[in-house]
Order: sequence, then structure tokens, then C-alpha cells
Amino acid sequence: MQARLKNPVMLIPGALQALLALDKSTEAADVPYVTRKLVHLRASQINGCSVCVDMHARELKKAGEKDERIFAVSAWRQTPYFTEPERAALALAEATTRLSDRADPVPDPIWDEAARHYDEKQLAALVVQIALINAFNRLNAATEQPVGAWG
Repeated sequence: MQARLKNPVMLIPGALQALLALDKSTEAADVPYVTRKLVHLRASQINGCSVCVDMHARELKKAGEKDERIFAVSAWRQTPYFTEPERAALALAEATTRLSDRADPVPDPIWDEAARHYDEKQLAALVVQIALINAFNRLNAATEQPVGAWG
């Protein structure tokens, strides 16, 4: 497989650094690393971004996550492997990634459940992380970036 174009963030000076700075800016909100990576993996699955699915599954594995949890992210509702806060983050990630799928893109029950588990700063970080992974997914999918050949 060959990309249509070199990754756009490698062609536009400062673009990758800006996205990485945005990612780093959310670390102080104390959303667990694994939760962030579960959210990244789920949004990437929805968006069909093979580069990010591969990357975030590997990051979760490196962080010590069991295969059962990694393999079950796409079916998180039907498995016992995720905590309530992780489920709330995954639901928020799905709703925020699929904005056009319903009249009320992020319904109050989904938001309220996330707010039950995360404070305001953590919610802000989750929303930024979800937006960021969606940006990376769109860059990779549009240009058909192949797995294992980032850059």
C-alpha cells in the first residue's frame, strides 16, 4: 500500500508540533493514560483509520493492557472489561465522533454520565482528545496512510 500523499502534518511546517502540543496540554487534567488511549482506539475504529487503530492498540498493549480489553473496545458495551468511567469516556468518544448520526449529537444522558465520573477539567481534556484523534484519523484516512509507515 502506498499513501496518496505524504502525511499532511509532515508537509505543513509546524502542523505536527501544534497537534502534539495540543495533546500534551491535556495531560495536566489527569485523565488516565489508558482511558485516553481507549478513546483514541474507539474513535479510530469508527473512522476506519488503520494507522491509529494499530498505534493505539500497541500503546495499550505496551501500557500493560490485556488482550481481552484491547480486542473488545469495539464491543465495549457487551463486555465486562471496562470500568464505569471508561464506559462513560467511550460513550462520549462515540457520540462526539459520530456527530451527524443523530439530531442531538451528544445527548444529555451521555454527557451527564461522563460528568458523573470526570470533573470539568477532565471533561475538557476528553473533548480535546476526542477532537484531536478525529483530526489525526481524518488526515490519515483521507491520504490513505499505510500502517507502519507514518511520516
